[in-house]
Amino acid sequence: MRILAGVPSVKPVHSSACPIAIWSLFFLVGAVLATPAAAQVDPIIRNQIQLGYDQPITGKGPQALYLYYYRNDPEFLRTNLTLRLAVAPAYMDSEIGIKDILSSTTALGVGISGGTFGDNHYEVRQGHYLRGESFYGHGGGGSLSLYQRLNPRELVPVHLVLRGGFRYTTYDNNGNTEDDFELPAERMNYYLRTGLRVAGREPTLYPDLAMELSLWFERQWRMESTEFGFNNDRQVNAAGNLYWVYSGFHYAWTNVGHKLDIDITAGGSDDADRFNAWRLGGVLPLVAEFPLVLPGYYYQEISADSFVHVYGGYSISLDDQNRWRIRIEGAGARVRYLPGFEQNDPWNTGVGTGLLYTSRNKVLTVGVRYGYGFEALRHGEKGAHSVGVLLQYDFEAMKLKRAKQRNERPPL
Repeated sequence: MRILAGVPSVKPVHSSACPIAIWSLFFLVGAVLATPAAAQVDPIIRNQIQLGYDQPITGKGPQALYLYYYRNDPEFLRTNLTLRLAVAPAYMDSEIGIKDILSSTTALGVGISGGTFGDNHYEVRQGHYLRGESFYGHGGGGSLSLYQRLNPRELVPVHLVLRGGFRYTTYDNNGNTEDDFELPAERMNYYLRTGLRVAGREPTLYPDLAMELSLWFERQWRMESTEFGFNNDRQVNAAGNLYWVYSGFHYAWTNVGHKLDIDITAGGSDDADRFNAWRLGGVLPLVAEFPLVLPGYYYQEISADSFVHVYGGYSISLDDQNRWRIRIEGAGARVRYLPGFEQNDPWNTGVGTGLLYTSRNKVLTVGVRYGYGFEALRHGEKGAHSVGVLLQYDFEAMKLKRAKQRNERPPL
């Protein structure tokens, strides 16, 4: 389940599908917008390119890739308007934040998103990626959000979030879908979300300093229950509930070049189905506002009604300028599987390592990584490997670098 702005999960497309699927690899993951802007109006200028790629090397699963341009402009046209925009070749997600709408502690957000391949469904059961039961999804929608600061005099912000919205989705054969597999009917989805968020984390790759504690509830409506699949053997529920709590802590000891990341997430659901169940797996850190990563697993391999997920990462500098770092990480989750997706073991765990490079002035960060999933099922056996690449390019850091160079340049 991708948790952001109440829109359904975005799943990657396997590159062996028809040629148009190559473009669908470059999807936008919602508010990949893994940012405080997703729960309050972000006051910081941001201007970035983010890329993440996760490739299984045990088994043939759906590839996971995000590539998008992200911009946050806190003085867009007027001083009380903030533009949050994320753009990929096939998808776009945006929001206009209006500050001081009722008082100095209240902001309103008007969001719009949409494009092709944003609602693709990839069926994975017991470690098997079933292409014949997978299909494309396209659509878009809008949202209206209210962000209320509850403690304006305190250093650590606490926000109450209220958001309502809709999303229209249509489905299409992906070139591998079985001929006798009936696609879901096109539909309009509605949702209402409320949350309480203490602090928040930036939409950056492994931030140096961040903490968050948040509690969320979301109600979804599909207006009616429908069936699809082989002889209508699966169902889209008319309504469902999602609820979850998240705690995260990220801290860097810049004097010694060490960095610690800890995330704990627990979630449940009522009347979940394939389209809003919790999805765990993969290692992409900015694939969602609350990524449920499991190194070595396929992206979104595990479908669950409820779960408890724990993630930890630690990086160590290899040089005195903190430009090269080695990173180790591990994650584990105890899940109650969605009916039809059961496995013998409720536990799923994985570990990983990687090498990261950050350029001077932090303009570019790039890394390669490896992951191993202990309970990931492949051909009836446990154990799976994956590799990946991460990249972040910060245009604002480049501007600061060039300004610094101009100031240091001696006069003619």
